[in-house]
Parts: sequence; C-alpha cells; structure tokens
Amino acid sequence: MKKTLLTISLFAVSGLFAQNCSDLFISEYVEGWSNNKALEIYNPTASPINLGGYFVARYSNGSTTAAGANAIQLIGTIAPYGVYVAVLDKRDPLGTGQEAPVWDSLQARADGFYAPVYTTNNSFYWNGNDAVMLAKGTLSSDPTALVTTATGFAIVDIFGRIGENPANASGVSSANDGAWSTTFPYSGGQGVLVTSDHSMIRKNNIQSGVKTQVSFFDPLSEWDTIPAVVVRFDPVTGDTVFGTSGSPILDGNWFSLGTHDCACAPAAVETIKQAPELSVFPNPTTGMVYIKGASQIEEISVYNSLGQLVERIANNSKSVISMDLGPLKGLYILKMTEENGEQHTKRVIVK
Repeated sequence: MKKTLLTISLFAVSGLFAQNCSDLFISEYVEGWSNNKALEIYNPTASPINLGGYFVARYSNGSTTAAGANAIQLIGTIAPYGVYVAVLDKRDPLGTGQEAPVWDSLQARADGFYAPVYTTNNSFYWNGNDAVMLAKGTLSSDPTALVTTATGFAIVDIFGRIGENPANASGVSSANDGAWSTTFPYSGGQGVLVTSDHSMIRKNNIQSGVKTQVSFFDPLSEWDTIPAVVVRFDPVTGDTVFGTSGSPILDGNWFSLGTHDCACAPAAVETIKQAPELSVFPNPTTGMVYIKGASQIEEISVYNSLGQLVERIANNSKSVISMDLGPLKGLYILKMTEENGEQHTKRVIVK
C-alpha cells in the first residue's frame, strides 16, 4: 500500500508545473498487428532535445507500478519542432510467432529500435490495454527498481490510465485483447476499441503531455485514430489489389508517422521534412487548403484516414496550390512528390 500511495503522490506533484510547448510529449501511438509497435515523440520547443535523459515505461494489464524491466532509456536527439519515431526491435526476417518481424514499411519510419528481447525488457510490447509513460530521468541498472526511483524522475506524458485494465468487446478484462474505447467509461468494452489495432495521433491543439493520473481515459479527447492496416488500392484505377490467395492485400497504415502538426510550432516553422519553404495552411481547415512554396512539387496524392486514395493532383509549376478537401470531415494525408522523386507527407484535418 505504501508503494502505491507514493507512486500516486509523485504523479500529482509532477503535474503542478506543466507548461505548454515546454517539453516533449507523445505525438503518435502505434498498436498494430503482431509486433508492429511504435511511439512518435514530438519536440514542441525551439531547441534540440537530447533523448538520453528520457525513458519509456509500460504499465502492463492494469499494473500500478513499473520496474526497470518494464522501461527503457531512449537515445538520440529531436530537432526543434521535430519528431523521433521509436519502434520495437524485431527485424529478423526469419522470425515467427512472438519473434515475427516488424513490417518493412514501419521499419522504414524508425529513428531508433528498442527492447529486442521480451524476457530482458518488455517496455515496447504493449497491447491496447497497457498504459505507456514517457518520463524524464536516468533508470537504475537494477531491473527490479521502480521507475519512480529513477534519478531526476518526472512524468512527461501518459497514454492511457495507469492501474486500469480495460475490457475487450465482450466486456472482459484480459491480458491481451482489451482496449480503451469510444464510450464512457471508456474501459468497459462498449463502443469502438481504439487503442488496439489502431494508431492514435495527437490533436493539433495539444501542446503538452498528460502529467497527472486521469479519472477516466477518453482516447478521443486528445487523439485522432486510424486503423493499423488498410486495403491496398491500385493508384491508377482505385480498385482493390488482391493477392495470389484471392484476398485483398493489406498495408500498414503508417502514413502519418514522421511528421506532426502542432500549434506550438510558429507559422514559419510549419514545414515538411527537409523542405523549409513548403507550408500547408490553414490546418485544421474547414475545407480549402493551400500549399505554399510548391514550385518543385510535381504531383500531390490525397489519402483519407483509411489510406484510400481520394485524389491525385498534378502541379502546373505553381508556387501556391489550392485544393478543396470538403465537405467530408476527418483526417487526410497529403503525399507530395518532387521532380527529383523525393516525397513529403503532411497531415491535414478538415473540421
């Protein structure tokens, strides 16, 4: 009991000094089929941030505590207003069962890979019912030491509700197939289960992480959701592509990983990867969207949140392109191809 009370009190204290756009937070959570697990972490500040002082911890199946074996220190640096994509380290193409490899399309999005051996460290093996915490601090070398005892410990962001094991669609809380859902109290299995077999994308207006324990975790209050896989469509005809077995071919739905739209970024920094002159506005929009600095863009493909091609637009050497994404509301991905073949993606929300 004393350990639990200590943990909760630390959660409460850490949230007293939260400030917008001042520290890292989780910008995308991926809980895909098999071992396709990833976190995208966003830097909302004007300075690069060294990830060496941060770690990720997994609170499995409603656990109120996490130890060193459930957490892992991060590495690398995040550029100002940039992101870092951390992916579960399963890359052996011969792996099967629990060792099945992360899909190539997700591996290609990774900036770093973590926790290759489950029995040594299970931090990146979340299912939809596990809470995930991003925290500051240096973990102890003792795998049994609680993460709250890490040197310099401070909570930066929490996905889910620590201590809660949400149910599956049948209303049963279990170790593997539960998830938070769209219907209050969000943990009973009613509505649509969105934290399993989905990616969750942080809304544009969120400017800091969740630093205190929530009474209820409503996954749609701060997040947009897209399915983990989508049916492949022929880019020319728009028809479903079938495999040799006669079933539709499925692709990982990773279009949104690698960039994040956030109100923290100044308008001048609202960029796409390595093309600082390229900007998309307004975003969110009510329908009409403009792409500025697009003179080198040869073609734009517009995908909906299911990964379906909605429209393909050729650029006739205009520096500003306009397009109407209305009247359907939702999340769209713009994939822009330069004359030299380089591609950039941008997420746009139609309100």
